Amino acid sequence: MAITDPIADMLTRIRNATMLDRGQVIVPTSKVKMEILKVLKKEHYITDFKAEKEGNVIQVDLNNEITKLIRVSKPGRRVYTPKDSIPTVLQGRGLIVISTSRGIMTGKEAKKQGLGGEIICKVW
Repeated sequence: MAITDPIADMLTRIRNATMLDRGQVIVPTSKVKMEILKVLKKEHYITDFKAEKEGNVIQVDLNNEITKLIRVSKPGRRVYTPKDSIPTVLQGRGLIVISTSRGIMTGKEAKKQGLGGEIICKVW
């Protein structure tokens, strides 16, 4: 069965594993997923992740810091934001993951660099 939105699938796997207090989850690999996981690790929403050559999967170690994980931009409806109106989550306590022309980064980093882009997800 083909997955139409692999990023949403990864976010759902992480959300479900967090709700069940699992220590880790395995997701299929891709470069975009790796970049999103780097942002989540840097912001301490996950403990660690590593790509396994065998099976083309990523093993994500969770620390159960995620309360909510929402996919914003979807294949049927892309959501873009200019540099001046990048939204905040929970008055700055949450995280926006945004895809810019310089890569995937947080909303705060995009504001500092003066970049807009596609809003991938919100995390808190």
